[in-house]
This record gives sequence, C-alpha cells and structure tokens, in this order.
Amino acid sequence: MEKIVNFFRGSVRMEITAPFPERVLNLCAQKGVLFWGVEWLEGEALRLSVPRHQRRTLKALVRDAGGTATELDRRGLPDFLLHFRRRYALWLGLTASVLAVTVLSQFILVVDVSGNQRIPTAEIRSTLARYGVGVGAFGLTLDTAKAEQQMMAEMEDLSWIGITLYGIRAHVEVRESTLPPEVVDQTVKGDIVAEVPGVITDLKVYAGESAWQEGSPVAAGDVLISGNVLLEGPMYSEQDIGWMQVRAQGAIEADTWRTLKASIPRTAAVKRYDGEEENRWFLEILGHRVDFCGNSGIYDGQYDKISETWTASLPDGTLLPLSVGRQVLRRYTLEEVEIDLEQGEELLRAGLLRQLEGLLGEDGTVRSTQYTAVVGEEGLTVTLRAACHEEIGRFVPYEDQ
Repeated sequence: MEKIVNFFRGSVRMEITAPFPERVLNLCAQKGVLFWGVEWLEGEALRLSVPRHQRRTLKALVRDAGGTATELDRRGLPDFLLHFRRRYALWLGLTASVLAVTVLSQFILVVDVSGNQRIPTAEIRSTLARYGVGVGAFGLTLDTAKAEQQMMAEMEDLSWIGITLYGIRAHVEVRESTLPPEVVDQTVKGDIVAEVPGVITDLKVYAGESAWQEGSPVAAGDVLISGNVLLEGPMYSEQDIGWMQVRAQGAIEADTWRTLKASIPRTAAVKRYDGEEENRWFLEILGHRVDFCGNSGIYDGQYDKISETWTASLPDGTLLPLSVGRQVLRRYTLEEVEIDLEQGEELLRAGLLRQLEGLLGEDGTVRSTQYTAVVGEEGLTVTLRAACHEEIGRFVPYEDQ
C-alpha cells in the first residue's frame, strides 16, 4: 500500500552531507517530514527518500544543520507527467478526448431496433427521430414513455414498443400486430376466366360450375368456372328452380406456352473519360453533413460521382454517427459505338427470363426455353418461346355490380 501511495504523490531520493547527520533525522521527526530507506555512507553522509512535496522542507533543515542536500532521483506519477508539460498537442488531444467522452456520452449515438419483420428498420428509426428519439438526442431529457405512446398512435402495424436507454445506445424493441386473414368478399359475383391459353392439367372447383375437364385446351378469355349456377328442380319435376349467381372460386393449373420479345439498337452511347477528376471531402456527424469545398454543385459537363465513406464503429461492429467521405467526380463525354452482339444477346436473354418469371409468379415453373436472335437494320431482336406450368385462372366480376 505504501508503494502505491508513494507512486501517486511522488518521492525524491536525496543524499545529505552534514557534520552530524543524525541531527538531520531528528529535525525531520520534529518537523513532521516523512522519510524512509535510510542508507548510511562513509563519513558524515547518508541517503534517504522523502515525499516530493516535502523535499524543500528537508533542504531547509539540512541548511540549518550546516550541511548540503543533493537530489539523486525522482520517482512517481507527478514527475512522470512533468515530462509531457511541453507537449501541448498531447495535452490538447487528451483534454479534447475527455471532453468528448464526457459530453458525447450524454447523447444518443446508436439506435438499435429488434423484433421487426414486416416494418422496415429505417421506417421505425425515422419515425422515432420525429418524436425526439434519434441520433444526436440528449439522453437526459428524453421522454421515452411519451415517444412510445406517439409511436403506437402513428404506426398501426405495431402492437407494442419499448425504448430503453443504455448510455449512448437506445435499444428499441417492437412487437408487430398479427395480420388479419384475407377475407373474400362473397357479395361480389363473377366468373373465373383463362388469363392465357393452355391445356388444363388440374381443375378444382370450390364455388360455381365448370364445363371443362383435365386435358381440355382453353383459349385466353374462356370462362373456366362460371358464377351462374343452375338450381335443378326436385326429382321427377320437369322444371328447374332457376339460376343463382355466386362468386366463382377454384384453382386451375395448365401447361402454357409463352412468347416474349425484346430488342436493342445496334449502337449504344458509351462514356469516354477525358482524365479530368476532382476529389471532394465531407464529414457527417450526428446526421449533419459538412462539405470541405467551396462549391458542392455540379460543374459544366457530364460527370460521374463515385462516393466512398468511412464510418466509425464500436468494437462490436455497431456503426457510430461519425463518418468521413470522399466524392470523386470524373468528367466524360458520350460516344456512339457498335454494340457487341454476343453480349447484347446475353443481356436480352437474361431480361426476357426475368420478365417470364415475373409473369408466372412464385407458383409457376418454366419447363423449357428456346431463344432465337435476329439482327436487322433497327437492331438486335431476341425472341423467347417457353413451355410453362402455371395457374391460369383470373376472377372477373360481373359488369352490373
């Protein structure tokens, strides 16, 4: 324990030469000067250690005894810090760091959101920011209970929200409301018609009547399940009761064949960079951006903007609202050149396949594809012929409703 105390208050090792060295020790005891580590030397000399703040008192006592005191060594924290007394940049940085930690620790720098699946995290954060719970908010004055009530009133998809503050971090936990089951409006009557031509492979009728069977070919617009239902009369009756309209319901799967086309011109405008380039630096802190350039607008001509951003983060990977970025502007001109036909065909093929998958939806499948490419005066045209399997029924309400 004594070593720790001596380290923080500092100590000085001194050599004392006096006619009667023991008298110096007596004077130290009388004046309350602490000393330890006494080492007797030959002649009228000794060495001892005293606290740093009492070294001048010891020197005065030695002079009164007719001797001399010489400092041999200084130890402890005070003398260690004195080595840096002229390093102003270090002290300035240390002071700025302490102030930054003291001040910034009172603000919200990170907003974590958990428990959401349907609602985007960005939407929750932006709504919270409008009610004061955002990056840069002063944590000591935040009314989290009021913000929770406002969030519940605005966002109908939330069933519960809790906001907890942990220093610079605001943890937001949400519970989403359960979606009600999809309800079919039975008051709307109508038929199910074929959206595209095909051959029926599976036919299920839940409501209504159908005159089709599996294996039957149908054309686009054919009524697959009719909403007009004939009510037959009782047994041995020669007359039917009449017709009743219902909402046709069912599932009709069929093998279909689709043809899609896409084309591009034989020439395309490409960018040619002339070598002129400009770097623009900016700083973003707490959602505010500071540009380090006089004019952040677009200069004359056409430029590409390439941005790079470096964001500060905590050791666990959490991003902080402090980032430095660079924006590179590269000037270019447009030049018409002949396209590469092979690359153009690959591009069109990929686009047609994406379009086909979008038309089929999640339940549809592509069984086979065939592409043909034709180069004409106007450009390159690619045709896709595909054999598919999909749901072809589409509900069409009656016009008189």
